[in-house]
Amino acid sequence: MRRYLRVVGLCLACGFCSLLYAFSQLAVSLEEGAAGGRRPQAAVVSWLADGGRGTGRGAGSTGPGQTGRYNLKPRPNEEMHLAVVACGERLEETVTMLKSALIFSIQPLHVHIFAEDQLHDSFKDRLNRWSFLQRFNYSLYPITFPSDSAVEWKKLFKPCASQRLFLPLILKEVDSLLYVDTDILFLRPVDDIWSLLKKFNSTQIAAMAPEHEEPRIGWYNRFARHPYYGRTGVNSGVMLMNMTRMRRKYFKNDMTTVRLQWGDILMPLLKKYKLNITWGDQDLLNIMFFHNPESLFVFPCQWNYRPDHCIYGSNCREAEEEGVFILHGNRGVYHDDKQPAFRAMYEALRNCSLEDDSVRSLLKPLELELQKTVHTYCGKTYKIFIKQLRKSIRNRYDTPPKER
Repeated sequence: MRRYLRVVGLCLACGFCSLLYAFSQLAVSLEEGAAGGRRPQAAVVSWLADGGRGTGRGAGSTGPGQTGRYNLKPRPNEEMHLAVVACGERLEETVTMLKSALIFSIQPLHVHIFAEDQLHDSFKDRLNRWSFLQRFNYSLYPITFPSDSAVEWKKLFKPCASQRLFLPLILKEVDSLLYVDTDILFLRPVDDIWSLLKKFNSTQIAAMAPEHEEPRIGWYNRFARHPYYGRTGVNSGVMLMNMTRMRRKYFKNDMTTVRLQWGDILMPLLKKYKLNITWGDQDLLNIMFFHNPESLFVFPCQWNYRPDHCIYGSNCREAEEEGVFILHGNRGVYHDDKQPAFRAMYEALRNCSLEDDSVRSLLKPLELELQKTVHTYCGKTYKIFIKQLRKSIRNRYDTPPKER
């Protein structure tokens, strides 16, 4: 009799555990399946011959970043992933961007560089000089588009710019990624923007800054001939992505009542809107997030500070209060005389080495150069350009600069 009761008790326990498992799987399917109950699957892209692997010093994957608002430390030894696309005369600009990322970042950084074939040897030559940095790794990849539509994607806006749209499909083993344009300068650790991944709610898959803060000078709200996100659209020059969620999500759209995954929605979007878009892949992203606004995390303008934020007077309140975190010199302002404050920032970091003394002595001559730009609207606010930079140097390099 006792043996019988034990068997019955064991069966009941097993049945209860099975019931719990069934409910847990149901919950997962309800959370992830945004398309009529179908279990999401990562898109299979036949045009990727080698599964997205690049050449370089290894490849890896990582989970989301750190907790806290901006400045709490991520988990020990977590590898951050940064991606950039370089074509044409963008080698020096890209190397300067990477240098700014490495000067202040704390956690290991793996950089994924997508570049034209003729640039690969130059990138290897420059970046292999940094092999002494234990926290830096990179992989080089060719520019890769779907073979049946490569010509259309390559000529969209700027050469190679639309490559960023395919990163979730190429870097299949990477969970989260920070994409930046080549004309970006980091003025605080990459770790800090990486930490924003932990601020995503359960529906958010990517983060970008608004295209404009002031609607009166906004482009999308005045000229766009297609849907766009929010009041003034978003700028994709700095784009933080949870690519695992991007690959799983089924997107609402205005082309069909069926929700489409990332790999399935790009070409139909291009076909529908190619005659109505001006800024290429950025416009396509705006259209996607117009229809899926719950999927976007919007971070403040100081994380993507552009000439538009000061060219007609300062209009980025967060930068005025805390300084510029990431400088974006779009429209070629690093290389002409239209915005000398931006050019001074770029040249200072371009000429800076990765040696501690060089970084410590960066600030004083830079401030003198910026003071020469006060005849421009952006130059009048030059102190916000170096406010965060000064903090970053102090926090990362605590020894005072040598007297000269």
